[in-house]
Amino acid sequence: MSKKLRVATTGAGYFSQFQYNAWSKIEEVDLVAVFNRTRSHAEDYAKRYNIPAVYDDLEAMLNETELDILDIITPPVTHSDYVRAALNHDLTVICQKPFTPTLADAQSLVADIEAKGATVVIHENFRFMPWFRQLKSMIDEGVFGDLYQVSFWLRTGDGQGPEAYLNRQPYFQTMERFLIHETGIHVIDVFRFLFGEVSSIFAQLGKLNPVIAGEDSGIVLFNFENGTRGLFDANRLVDHKAENRRLVHGEMLIEGSAASARLTGDGDIFLRSHDSNDEQAVSYDWENIEFAGDCVRSIQQHVVDHLIRGTPLMNTARDYLKNIQIEEAVYRSAETGACVALRSDN
Repeated sequence: MSKKLRVATTGAGYFSQFQYNAWSKIEEVDLVAVFNRTRSHAEDYAKRYNIPAVYDDLEAMLNETELDILDIITPPVTHSDYVRAALNHDLTVICQKPFTPTLADAQSLVADIEAKGATVVIHENFRFMPWFRQLKSMIDEGVFGDLYQVSFWLRTGDGQGPEAYLNRQPYFQTMERFLIHETGIHVIDVFRFLFGEVSSIFAQLGKLNPVIAGEDSGIVLFNFENGTRGLFDANRLVDHKAENRRLVHGEMLIEGSAASARLTGDGDIFLRSHDSNDEQAVSYDWENIEFAGDCVRSIQQHVVDHLIRGTPLMNTARDYLKNIQIEEAVYRSAETGACVALRSDN
């Protein structure tokens, strides 16, 4: 290609390190500017990745810098303002999740995005983790036969005691909605990626660590439109067997008429045929690098490929509204004790 895509970023918090590193490795882009409200943090990243322009004023960066992509890596309360600022400059936007604080905020923002004819993609990287992509390929190939159910046990083990979350993302402690809004949304997206649309939800949520504002444990039951059922069993205080418990964040089991597959916390997949007691390891290509098999680079490359090569695009803001609607159904079910139906046309 004759011209590289020009990328600017907003944010310099804990997770942004993975975005900066990923951009630096994508050949088709140049990382040309960084904005952060605390300028010194932006300067640190600029020095590390040879980013030529540093700003503590977003509008100044957007006005003074020729850009193709804005990568928003800041907390959710900033997203609506930052996305709308980018829309005024005809930029493609990648926006970190959670997309917005509420469903109403997201719906309003999507209306503005579509009015501008803009492209906004939510940085939902779990579906780009290599083990979930491998399982998706196996589902599409019919390896499992008729899909019966899926279970995912989230066991991050980082939620105990008064210091919970403070070493990485301290704002976790003050989020009024935590487990589902911040973490479970990943699994909601993976479940939709693997098994399609959700028809109903039943949930029970609870708080085990008294120092945090929101919930940190719960069980959510999914009914999918194709008849598959799902279990999301989450507890951030207990852990699971894994060399790195932030690799898969838990364990998964997929069960079907022809076979079942077990995903371990180390990213290993084991397949067992129906009526057999023998498991076979599934061989697939992935590298244990960066965050969770380099999934951050994978989603960024996905957007770049769309802009340069016209490949199909996943997780647009419009499609992501379905994830947020499911999230709202989880909270509504937990509050009312009732099963909540979702409309397929939403």
